[in-house]
Amino acid sequence: MGVSITSLELEGFDRLPLHTRRCVFWEVDPDGSADVLDDAFSGSLGGCESEFDKEAWVSGLMLEWGSCSQIAIEPSTERIVGSAFYAPPNRVPRRKRFPSGPVAADAVLLTKITVEPGFDAAAPLLLDAVIADVIRRGMRAIETFGYTATGDELAGDLVTLLLGGGVAGNVCAECILPTEFLLESGFEVVSADQYLPRLRLDLAGDLGWKQQVEHALSKLVIAESVVLQGSC
Repeated sequence: MGVSITSLELEGFDRLPLHTRRCVFWEVDPDGSADVLDDAFSGSLGGCESEFDKEAWVSGLMLEWGSCSQIAIEPSTERIVGSAFYAPPNRVPRRKRFPSGPVAADAVLLTKITVEPGFDAAAPLLLDAVIADVIRRGMRAIETFGYTATGDELAGDLVTLLLGGGVAGNVCAECILPTEFLLESGFEVVSADQYLPRLRLDLAGDLGWKQQVEHALSKLVIAESVVLQGSC
């Protein structure tokens, strides 16, 4: 099933899938909003939801920094079926609560990549689009937090970590990337943790920035072509 990848524009915010446009797990300061978080979480893995705060975060970041999300669109319906969000670390309050932090100052923080059911192949396309955009900005690396637990472990074993002062509040399972996916995508663990390691993808290498952008974009085109062929 083919998709097209593009940067999110503010006027497209309302078209994002419901959870994506409401969940502020990364964007809300857990210290300053404890009461709100406690009331907003539903279930052990529920996400803190506030569409107003999410839109405010996106619009503010776009004005100050530029694009902060890549989206996957299903062409026949124009439906947004996936998204990737990224930002300077100091604009992501939740980062402070991860035991494998802090995020390096020279890196952009990739917070999450989410796709709708049936569109798993869009995830690497979204990542390649993020890489291309970050390289264009002249940044040296992308860092992110992964998880190396099953859903049951996140719901059970991580509670001990959460209560012990690790990640404040509950964990939104949809908003943390699996470590396995990140490793397969070229990230390396730079700060190990049993459940929530921090990983890094260095973008400064033998290739110049222009060549790196072209390489990321060519991967994006090739991968999208494969997806389209698979949908025939």
